[in-house]
Formats: sequence, C-alpha cells, structure tokens
Amino acid sequence: MSVRSGPYEELEHTTMQFSVLGPVRAWRGEDELDLGPAQQRSVLAALLLRAGSPVSLYEFIDVLWGAEAPGTAINIIHRYIGRLRRVFEPELSAREPGRWLARGAGGYRLDVSTDDVDLLQFRALRQRAAHLDAESAAEAAELLLSALELWGGPPGAGLPPQVAAHPLVTAVEGERLLAVKEAADRTAATADPVLAERLLLPLRQCAAEHPYDEDLQARLIRTLRAAGRQAEALEVYSAVRLELAEALGLDPGPELRAAQQAVLQPSAEPEVGEPEAPDAPMRTPAARPAQLPADVFGFTGRRAEIAALETLVDDGDGDDEPGFPIVTFGGMAGIGKTTLAVHVAHRLADRFPDGQLYVDLRGFHPGDSAVSPTEAVRLFLDALGVPAQRVPTDPDARIALYRSLLADRRMLVVLDNARDTDHVRSLLPGSAGSLTLVTSRNPLQGLVAREGARSTPLDLLSDDEAHEFVVRRLGSARIAGQPNVIAELVALCGGLPLALAIVCARAALHPTFPLSTVADELHESRDSLQAFAGEDPASDARAVFSWSYRALSPAAARLFRLLSVHPGPECSIAAAAALAGQCPADVRPVLAELAQVQLITERAPGRFSTHELLRVYATERAAKEDSTEQTAAAMRRLLDYYLHSAHAADQLLAPERDRVTLPAAPPDIRPEQFTEPRRAGNWLDVERTTLLSVIELDARDGDGRHSWPLASVLEIYLDRQGRWEDQLAVQTAALSAAQRLDDQNGLAHVHRSLGFVNGRLGQWSRADEHLRLSLALFEKVGDRNSQARVYRYQAFLANTRGQHREALSRYRHALTLYRATGRRSGEASTFNEIGYTHMLRGENRKALVECGRALKIHQEIHDCNGTAAAWDSLGSAHLNLREYDEALDCFAHALSIYREIHDRYLEADTLDHLGDTHAAAGSDAQAAGAWQAAIVILRALGHPDAEHVRVKLDEVTRRSSGQGRTLRWLPDGRSSA
Repeated sequence: MSVRSGPYEELEHTTMQFSVLGPVRAWRGEDELDLGPAQQRSVLAALLLRAGSPVSLYEFIDVLWGAEAPGTAINIIHRYIGRLRRVFEPELSAREPGRWLARGAGGYRLDVSTDDVDLLQFRALRQRAAHLDAESAAEAAELLLSALELWGGPPGAGLPPQVAAHPLVTAVEGERLLAVKEAADRTAATADPVLAERLLLPLRQCAAEHPYDEDLQARLIRTLRAAGRQAEALEVYSAVRLELAEALGLDPGPELRAAQQAVLQPSAEPEVGEPEAPDAPMRTPAARPAQLPADVFGFTGRRAEIAALETLVDDGDGDDEPGFPIVTFGGMAGIGKTTLAVHVAHRLADRFPDGQLYVDLRGFHPGDSAVSPTEAVRLFLDALGVPAQRVPTDPDARIALYRSLLADRRMLVVLDNARDTDHVRSLLPGSAGSLTLVTSRNPLQGLVAREGARSTPLDLLSDDEAHEFVVRRLGSARIAGQPNVIAELVALCGGLPLALAIVCARAALHPTFPLSTVADELHESRDSLQAFAGEDPASDARAVFSWSYRALSPAAARLFRLLSVHPGPECSIAAAAALAGQCPADVRPVLAELAQVQLITERAPGRFSTHELLRVYATERAAKEDSTEQTAAAMRRLLDYYLHSAHAADQLLAPERDRVTLPAAPPDIRPEQFTEPRRAGNWLDVERTTLLSVIELDARDGDGRHSWPLASVLEIYLDRQGRWEDQLAVQTAALSAAQRLDDQNGLAHVHRSLGFVNGRLGQWSRADEHLRLSLALFEKVGDRNSQARVYRYQAFLANTRGQHREALSRYRHALTLYRATGRRSGEASTFNEIGYTHMLRGENRKALVECGRALKIHQEIHDCNGTAAAWDSLGSAHLNLREYDEALDCFAHALSIYREIHDRYLEADTLDHLGDTHAAAGSDAQAAGAWQAAIVILRALGHPDAEHVRVKLDEVTRRSSGQGRTLRWLPDGRSSA
C-alpha cells in the first residue's frame, strides 16, 4: 500500500508520510522508517488517530496501559516521544523543536496535513462522497472505493491487544464499517457490476468481522447479485441464517429476507392455485383431564415472566411440528412458584386441547411424605382413563405407557414442588407436543443441562408489585388514604408473596381493624415469625421454611443458623468460613447445599444473601439448638475476620499511613490476603455496607473490642468516599464502645475521627471539642505521631474557615512531633499541607518550595500516596501561576500514580484539576473530557463532589455551543471537539 504523495513545496527538507490503517508505518521520502518497539509504535498510533489534535499525557497512558499504568509511565511516554522525534528528524539536536512533533496543552501533537496520513485521506474521500447527491452515485461510489482501498488491515495492526481494543482505535474501525455500507448503497444505485465486483473484497472482510450485522450481510448478498454471483449470494444467505439460528436462536430479519428474495426473483413467487397442505389431524385422548388447582384470585405481578412464557409457547406453535421446552420455576420458600405456575397454566390451558395434568410431589414436605415418581405416574394414568387392571406393575413399563399416551397429544403437565431432577425426570412427556412446568426450591440444573429446560428463577416482588398485591387482595376502598401504612406493611413483608398473603388474610378476616393495627402487630413480633403463622401449614411461614430446613445435612443446618449472626446484606464465602470456624474450601459445598434449597441466594459469584424472614427463622432455630457460647464464638470469629481483612486492605492501599496496631489474627480465622491495590480497594467497596454494620453490631451486641479499631481503619476510606454521614454514625457507635471499655487509646482515635467529620459537616464547635479531647488523650497515652495527626486535622479545619495563620501554627507543632519521632512520611505530608496553605494565602512560589520538599522526601521513602499528593499540589500551584504546561505535567504524574494504587476518589480529584487547567488554557474540549471522566468516578462512588464538577462541565458545554462548537465524549471520558 502506498499513501505517499509529493513533497511539501513550502519545506526545504523531505516530506513525511504516515499510515495507521493497517500496521503503523512511516516514510521519509521513499525510505520506510524503523519505528521501534510495539509500545513506541502505539504512541505514534495515538498521535495518528488524533492527527492534528493534541494528545495529553494521561490519554497516552490510558491507551498504552489503562488502569495498569506503572509509576514511571510519564517518563516512558517522554522517552518514546524523544525517540520518535529522532527517527523522524535525525539531524535535530535534543533542544530543537522539530517539524513534526509539537508539544503543548499537556501533551503532544503530530503536525500533519491530509495528504500526510492515510486516515485523513480516508476521511476526506468519505466526506467528498457524502456531499454528492443521488444523481452522482457512481462518482460517490468511486470515492468510497478509493477510500476503502487505503486500508491494509485493522487500524494499528500488530499493536498490543490492550491498545487495539482501546476506544480510540475501535472507533476508527467503526468508520470503516460505515464507509463499506455507504459504498454498498451507492454501488447498488448504479447497478454497475464492475463497481460491485470492486466492492466485494472490503465488503466480504467486514461481513466476516461482523457476522450478526444483518444489514451488512444483506448488503453483501445484494452486491453479490449485482456482480452476477447469484449462487454465492444464496450460499451467503444460508450460512448467515444458520449462524443466527445456532448462535442467537434467531431467524433472519426483514432486510435479510428481502435481500434473498431479490436474488430469487421472479422464481420465488408462489404459483397461483397451489393448494396449501392441510393441518395434521389431532389425536383425541380417551379422557381429557383437567387437574389444575384453582387460579389465585387477584393474581398480581410477574408480568415479565408471564410474557416470556407466552412468547415461548407462541414460538413453539409457530412451526409445522410444535415443540415446547420444559420450564422450571425456582426460588426460596414462599416466593410464589406454585402460584405462578398454576396461574400461567390457566392462561395457557386453551392452547393444549388434550387437557392438563397436575401433581404436588411434596418434595420438601416434612418426613417421608414426598410423592414418588411411580406414584405420580399412576395418578396420571388414572386421570388419562387407563383402567386399573391395565396399569403395569413394573415401574418402567408404567412410565412407557404414560409417555405413549401423551405421544402426539398437546397436553400441559404441571409438576409442583419437586425435590430434585431425579424426582421429575421420569414424569416428563416423551414428545415435544406437550408443555411441562416444574416448580422446585432446587434449581434443577440437571433438567437445564440435559433436557434443555428453560429456567425461570423468581425474585422478591418489587415495591410496586407488592403494593398492587395488597390493593388486589384488600380492595382499594380498604386502603384508601393509607399510603404510608401500606408502604410499611410491604416493607415488613420484604416483598415475599407468602408473607404478604398472610398479612392480607389477617386484615381481611378482621375488616373493622385499622390496617395500622396489623402493622403494629408485625412490628411487635419483628424478631419472630408469630405474625406470619396460620392454621394451614402451607400458609404458615415457619412451617413452610421448616420443610426446607429439615432437608438439610447437619453441617448445612448449622451454617444456616450461624448465618443469622451476619449483619450485612450479603455474606462472602470467606466470611461464612469465619462464622463456621472452617476453611473456605470446606464451607463452599455447604453453602451450595443451602443455595440448592433456596434458603440462601447467590446474588453474585461467591456472595450469598437471605430473606429477612428466613434470617428470623434461622435466629429462632439457633436459639433452640445452639448454646450462647457457640453463638458468641461465631460472632467473635466474624468480627476478627472483618477487622483483620480491612486492616490488610488499608495497609496495602497506603503502607506509609499511621494506623492502629492489631494483635496477630486468631488461628481459627483466615483474613483476606491482598497482593494488589485494586483488589484491596474493590474488597472495601464491596464490603463497605457490611463493615459499617459490623461496627454497630459489636458496639450494640458485642464486647466492643472490635468496634473502634475497625472504625479507625475505615476513617480515611470513608472520608475519601465522601460518606460523612456514615462516618459520623459508625464513629459515634465506636465512641460508645470505647467508653464502655474505658479504653483511653480507643477514645483518642474516635474523638479525632469525630472531630474531622464534624468539621466536614460544618459543625465547628463539635469538631473543635472532639479534637481537643483527642489531643489530650494522645498526650496522656504518649502517642506523639497521633498527636501530630490531630494538629494536622486542626490545621485543615482552620484553613477551611479561612484561618490560614492558625493553620500554619498547627502545622509547625505537627512538624516538631514528626521530627522527634523520625516519622518522615508524616513530615513530608505536613510540608505538602503547608504548601497548600500558602496557596490559599496566594503565596504560590512558597507553595512550590514546600510541596517540592514534600515530593523529594516521599520519593526517597517510596511513599506512592504521598508522592501523588505532592505532584497534585505542585500542579495546583503552577495552575495558580498560569504555568499550564507545567501544571498539566504534574497532574499527569499524580493521575498515573493514583490509578496504579487504585485511589479512585483522588484520581477523580486530579482529573478535576486537569479540567481546570485545560479550561484556563482555553482547551474547552480537553477540559470537558477530564471533567466527564471525573464525574463518572464520583457518581460511581456516590460522592457529593460530582455535582460541583458537573456545574463546571455544563458551563464549558454551554460556552462551546454558544460558539457553534460541539463537544463529544468517548466512553472513557476523553473528548474531541
């Protein structure tokens, strides 16, 4: 491929040519250049893909490494740019600016024109074609074909996989796909077989890369027809139809079918008068059973599940030979499996004229009362009218007769409350003409895997569905004017249909009772299931739950009881192992057994939850079957697991940070071991709600010894997340625990945390009092490093209130203490905060000095968090001094480190600063890109700073639109204008 044209007339030296549509290549004159290793070529690819526009340092980092960037990423980028400059212009000295690579706006730009780069030529040709009207279809097709001939493979072919998959690269591949479709449409309008033949190569390539793009495949079929290749066109249609059916279970859409008809015409027209084949006669059984139980009056909810099942039946009816899959309904006790199956069966009954069979297999009833498959078959044979003397005694012969009677018939079979797959396998019809619905607390994986069953797992009712449930059961007149009471009833029942049905029955039996009375009864019995008891075991929550519990092995029953201790919404395998005092490998199969009978639900891989009423039932069983000592030991193991795991995560995320010292973990727990910051950060994010609950659990029900250390470990994490209300709540709980223990060290830590969070919330008098108490307590216990940290907190809050001289005085106290203890990390952080204070005073040159001292020490002791913070502060000082290139360089250093150590909040904070710098430098598009990326992170964290950044983004967007410019963002937050 050659994209080289004549030299620039205005330049005295030889022109350069670049290619990125395929392998990244470059020529100087007629000589192809050696562009170096893959990552260096990736840098050039980024420049070419954004040809003429600057690429910032953090964009280079994102392309080359994403979130896995090394700490030296900025230096590596500078080194690659220097090498490329020498490749392009070897005669340049190191200090000369060069013709092709220009620095600016916090990054680099490749200074090229359209004729220099194949991608720009491709876009120019495509744009020229777009401006031509329908009368110029042939000219437009020629231009588009010329554009497509510039492609020598995927953009940036041969680059590392993470670069090839980056949106900057894949977006260009999308341009090629659009160009191919445009060329096909323009070529079709010409009816020129020569143009069609030229188009086939790029069209075939794109069709192979996008096998499920039906519009593209249809264009290939039409182009083959236009080129005179009708047989190949029909082969393509057949291959696409088969691929869609096997991979996606879909038939060809209208565009594909129309393309096929275009090839077949006129032979595809049906012959006039050709008779249609009559429908095959339907066999009528000797007896037409109708065994379905009565449908539930006022059935509500499950609209999506019902619609999906009706569509399934409609699809099965659509072929000459009807075929219906087996459908399973799974879920916890009381979730409404039987109710839904019976309701669906009634809705579908008229589609199955040969009748309905129903049996309650009682798979989870107590004792040995389950109906065996042999008994169930006998019941079905009776319903089908088989005389008793003709029923075989041999079980296999009995099943064979049952299946023979259902052959060629359309029947609906409901197998309710199955224990497992073996319980129902012999009851399945042998032919595809009947629909079988199976309910079970067991997920019946065997039916799904071997019989192709369609699984329909049922979840709790949504609040809206539960509200509708109550309205339908009690009537709108009964609930009129009581929305708050109804919402309370729904919440107390937790979306469980059985619980709602029991409560509604209670209200219906006492029509003169106010509904608030029923709600009060539920509140009073919240720690028991007494309010959900009934005369019929099937409508008694405790009895229904017991049927699953009795089926458990002793190990599973014990773990089910212990899980009632866990305070969070979800329990991991490791936490369950801590409760049981076992290793995770031993607990995993026990959890699987509990999930099998739907006493717990695996909401995410390795994370289990249970309904609140099941938790109450587990608590009741634990009170009867476990001693107080056993329950207390399980709680202690759980608290130890979370405390030591959170401590390990925090230590990996910030090794140089001051934190509480813990004793060694007890031998009967296995806390999490983290090897990389991302995993530690993710663990804290996933377990955050549980960790907060653990602090409050220990403060309320435990001995309090875990509460304040865990609250102290989580202090910085919660502050960075902007979860100040959560911080206030857990530190207050920890304070009560430390006071109960009269733990002076614990009180000092909690008062310090409460002081800072009250300052965050603007409660200045409370903040000052807590910090004063903390300082006195740390002096009493002789912890000088912690005293220094209190002084820094006081200084920070003084700065927040504009008291900068007071802040500098507090920082001097902190420096004195850190120097006395040799705590260099604390000393460096204090220098950085002093620099920030100078910035607030408008003394930015002083700030550069202090923050530079901080950077030097942090780098010497390899403190990544401190190093990043210092770079960010230096960037802010340069920004204040309007030294934008220097500021962008500093922020890029900080951003690279924050991504490496997985500090998502400070990554967003630095992106915000980058946006400020770009905006100050007049680069609105790049400012918008940085702010958009920051907003994505802050919203994911739920941080209040997201609104502050959004206001700035809206302002720059309005300013740009007022200037007739449009800002566009790529998925990772980068922008172009």
